[in-house]
Amino acid sequence: MNLSDLNNLDFKDLARAPVPVKAVVFGFLFLFIVGLGYYLDWSHALTELEASRNEENSLREVYTQKKRQVFHYATYKQRYDETEQSLSSLLKQLPNKSEMDALLTDINQVGVGRGLDFDLFRPEVEAFADFYATLPVTIKVTGGYHDIAGFVSDLARLPRIVTVHNVGLVPAKDGKLALDATLHTYRYLDEEEMQDQAGGGKKP
Repeated sequence: MNLSDLNNLDFKDLARAPVPVKAVVFGFLFLFIVGLGYYLDWSHALTELEASRNEENSLREVYTQKKRQVFHYATYKQRYDETEQSLSSLLKQLPNKSEMDALLTDINQVGVGRGLDFDLFRPEVEAFADFYATLPVTIKVTGGYHDIAGFVSDLARLPRIVTVHNVGLVPAKDGKLALDATLHTYRYLDEEEMQDQAGGGKKP
């Protein structure tokens, strides 16, 4: 077959054309049909196939993550229970509203028991959080170094939570020291107070 065979090809009389010419013509027709089919339908189908593959990979990743979570569920559950127990234990250290006066008395007695002189013991305005309130207490006590150190240590051993802030220590008369500090005591909100707090109500 040569180019003259193709140039002299009569498509109306294709049946009589040489076999090589027929093969070339049918080859072109095949490529044309494939290209047209790809353009009209297959390209869209391939796009959908690629999207489906991406979705499958994403679902496989989600499945793997869920499977890992299920596998570690017992560990997570144990940690959750331990956290709940720790929180419950901490909450038991928070007095309710009616017990606050007793707690303030305990703080005062701890200082007196160490031989300290209270020059100032002033409860401030409470600050409210989700389920508890913080009561700052401004104090000024005078005593020996070891007595003051023992007082702070005794506060940490109280059954209720008391923290010490804004500590200032200066010399006083007779070789003693004056401690200025703010104690923070905490109490648990009662049900009505928690409802007010959740609703954004203002506290007195």
